[in-house]
Amino acid sequence: MMLAQVIGSVVATMKHGCYANVTLLLVKQVSPQLEPQKGVLAAVDLVGAGKGDIVLVASEGRAAEELMQFPCRMPVRSVIVGIVDSVDFDGGDV
Repeated sequence: MMLAQVIGSVVATMKHGCYANVTLLLVKQVSPQLEPQKGVLAAVDLVGAGKGDIVLVASEGRAAEELMQFPCRMPVRSVIVGIVDSVDFDGGDV
């Protein structure tokens, strides 16, 4: 899992049927100090996150598949599973 910040959304007029009524958000990984890191991911939103939110992302395909209880098996790798209220970090090595 990783911490990330929601930076946008993905809109697709044509998509696989399994993605009907599914919200896709763009997230950028952040450090425990909430500093932006490299890379951007598209993630399925299961919690109603919004732009600017710090979120917890499960980015392992198997974990994502098990979390999603959709009627069809959909290809998914990253899923937003929580909105972070705060991060307590002692400053040690990460």
